[in-house]
Amino acid sequence: MSQGPLTEEFLKEREHHVPRGVYTTVPMFVERAHGAIIRDVEGREFIDFAGGIGVLNVGHCPRAVIEAIQRQAKRFIHACFHVSMYEPYIAVARELNSITPGTFPKKTMLTNSGVEAVENAIKIARYYTGRSAIIAFDNAFHGRTLLGMSLTSKVKPYKFGFGPFAPEIYRMPFGYCYRCRFGLQYPSCELSCAEYLREFFISHIAAENVAAVIAEPIQGEGGFITPPLDYFQRIQEICRGHGIVFIMDEIQSGMGRTGKLYASEYFGVEPDLIITAKSLAAGMPLSAVTGRAEIMDAPHVGGLGGTYGGNPVSCAAALAVLEMFRNEPILEKARSLGERVHHRLLSLREKYALVGEIRGLGPMLAMELVKNRETREPAADEAKRIVEIGFEKGLILLSCGNLHNVIRILMPIVITDEQLDQGMRVLEEAISEVSG
Repeated sequence: MSQGPLTEEFLKEREHHVPRGVYTTVPMFVERAHGAIIRDVEGREFIDFAGGIGVLNVGHCPRAVIEAIQRQAKRFIHACFHVSMYEPYIAVARELNSITPGTFPKKTMLTNSGVEAVENAIKIARYYTGRSAIIAFDNAFHGRTLLGMSLTSKVKPYKFGFGPFAPEIYRMPFGYCYRCRFGLQYPSCELSCAEYLREFFISHIAAENVAAVIAEPIQGEGGFITPPLDYFQRIQEICRGHGIVFIMDEIQSGMGRTGKLYASEYFGVEPDLIITAKSLAAGMPLSAVTGRAEIMDAPHVGGLGGTYGGNPVSCAAALAVLEMFRNEPILEKARSLGERVHHRLLSLREKYALVGEIRGLGPMLAMELVKNRETREPAADEAKRIVEIGFEKGLILLSCGNLHNVIRILMPIVITDEQLDQGMRVLEEAISEVSG
């Protein structure tokens, strides 16, 4: 696909003004977007299977969100909640306290980005427990700040050359059944990967020193790795037995991405702290830490916050999103979408040996690509080429995974049937071409 004169011009400007470390998946510049369609500056339209990396579950530019942003922007754009309060912040907190898993009393603080919420969740857990150690998992992704990188597993490109990292971060295997670190199979394994946490307290860090265990219910950047549904119940049980705060990072998996408001609901757990971001405000910068009131209230007055945290315009957008979930059948649409996409992906696995595993929940799905199904050698180059072919044919895709060999599906839930069918046809064409 030729890039076009405006794209060429902007690419030259980007090269001159923007550092090379700011990575972009496809060479295009957006002119406008709506629903599941992106239009670039050359007038070309693309079906969006990336959703701004899981930010646009309710689609690009939903009318209710735009109107809410406009109304709030006419009133005031910023006040700083630490200087003078405003009701939209409290309204978002009230909503999240109500909809997040767990029937216990909760409180919520608002921040700007996912990683900022991660950092605050760790701060709160450390303050509450009086402990310093944090346990994260292989294949985890929790952001790009110093602490976020330290919690993140993937070295290149996220951590390479950026050390030293934050101390007191420990890492254990995740429930990655397709590539089990213990060489076992579920369910005969009896959740050895979760039970390993008990041994971890002996060989790596004493439980008495651990403030929190932080996990993604479905690992996003790590490859949409989805553990058995009873996995987190075991992890939470062990944490509670040792007074350890259990944190669920639902930045990518929350807000309907899996067909439920939070993926934690599938696993039957009630996290002590839960992190929401990405699709919470339909593209406006907003994130949240919600948790047990006694844990959230632990830090002293002035110990939490930030200048822009809970910006009123972002809060207005989030309230509009939450109202959409209340009044529209978005979750039903997500579950139906998930069934259709899952069926299509399974058919691709039957036809192409390149597709090793299909995994995920609801419409948060992915394909792990392998050169050989027996050896499971990762097909990273093939994944990269599928993204390129998809773009050439008008489909925006994302790869992921520590082995760079996973194609993830993150189209807006509001995608039309016609757009979905066309996108899946292009995806199959790309797989067929790469498969030879």
